[in-house]
Amino acid sequence: MLCRLGGRWLRPLPALQLRAGYPPLAPVPTTGAKRPTLPVWAVAPVSAVDGNGWYEALAASSPVRVAEEVLLGVHATTGLPWWGGILVSTVALRGAVTLPLAAYQHYILAKVENLQPEIKAIAKHLNQEVAVRASQLGWSKRVARLTYLKNMKRLVSEIYVRDNCHPFKATVLVWIQIPVWVFMSVALRNFSTGATHSEAGFSVPEQLATGGTLWFPDLTAPDSTWILPISVGVINLLIVEIYALQKIGMSRFQTYITYFVRAVSVLMIPIAAAMPSSLVLYWLCSSFMGLSQNLLLRSPGFRQLCRIPSTKSDSETPYKDLFAAFYSKFISRK
Repeated sequence: MLCRLGGRWLRPLPALQLRAGYPPLAPVPTTGAKRPTLPVWAVAPVSAVDGNGWYEALAASSPVRVAEEVLLGVHATTGLPWWGGILVSTVALRGAVTLPLAAYQHYILAKVENLQPEIKAIAKHLNQEVAVRASQLGWSKRVARLTYLKNMKRLVSEIYVRDNCHPFKATVLVWIQIPVWVFMSVALRNFSTGATHSEAGFSVPEQLATGGTLWFPDLTAPDSTWILPISVGVINLLIVEIYALQKIGMSRFQTYITYFVRAVSVLMIPIAAAMPSSLVLYWLCSSFMGLSQNLLLRSPGFRQLCRIPSTKSDSETPYKDLFAAFYSKFISRK
């Protein structure tokens, strides 16, 4: 199996130029309808939010203007009330942008997982070879360790390049999803506070003031019932727990990150309670779509449709296993 890299996985010892002194440096590849009272920090003019004008610059930036045009276009094209337009816009963006990226992320991670046996075999053989050289040349443990790490890093990088699955590619989803979420949020805040756009003399805030439904008829006002904010927090916590249940034997860093995201999810509840309902409705729709995508990407059929390689950790009954894990963690302990 070690020969599958065509004899290149480990350089001949003379070529490594290993010396007793230092390890080799191997190359590494506004008006109108009656407006509710909001907290000052939530409705203050954009120019007053920050003395340095960073938020003003963001709110007037080209990506935010594009997000505003998308929302206005969906509203005009579909003829739906604003709550429906926000929902449709969110579903369309998540379905057309983040779902394919999420599938690609799982594709990369699956390939990386399938390479782990080969990487472990190479690590074992390299460790033996370095140990032999260390004994011959009288290296210290530190020099031997550095030699092993530098060459192992190079070899692993070559494997990822060979199979076109460097783990960094799995982060593309984050670099796209977070900016889109921020731009859409700022665009909706601009609409709700009257910081932009009017249509034929009828301002967008006036439309939003009558564009809600059910218990939140005014999308420019916070949700006094806290139903939307609490729903956002609960769904985000569900996403975090599903991720945590997927991971077995998390590292200390992963555990800290999980606790941090849980804290952020809880903190989002009071923040959302002070925001216009249009903004919180978008957050709720976005989180719900994120949860749905997470569950969809656990389906063996959908993974096969996306040509995601099967891995040792895959399950034929993912939803049954997920329910069993939730029951074991949160119910059976009581």
